Amino acid sequence: MLYFQTVITRIGVEVQSLLAGGVLILFSDGAPAELADVSILHRVAHVDARVPRIGAVLRIGAIRAVVTAVGPGAWNKMGELGHVVITFNDARFDERPGVICASTIDGAMLFNGLSRGTVIELLDA
Repeated sequence: MLYFQTVITRIGVEVQSLLAGGVLILFSDGAPAELADVSILHRVAHVDARVPRIGAVLRIGAIRAVVTAVGPGAWNKMGELGHVVITFNDARFDERPGVICASTIDGAMLFNGLSRGTVIELLDA
């Protein structure tokens, strides 16, 4: 099952430093400049209403991570604003309700694989 599919349109100037700390922020095209600087801007192709399950696969270009937790408000924001914060910390719970947690990844490797046109997908394993 495909929960989400989008295409990167712009990479904010602060994305690399956030990825070094294991954080990725997504916002739909049209986000205010202060949010765009820290975000991956994207054009949504598909968002399913169903909340992703633990164990779902997040694919960002060639990089893959496994979803370990989904905050109670995270998926609503994705459907409404195209916005979500993903922390690659392998946590089973996050105190921030709008966060999706995923398995750890190499932030530098992920950043190096990002470009305009890169596809991001979230789907069942």
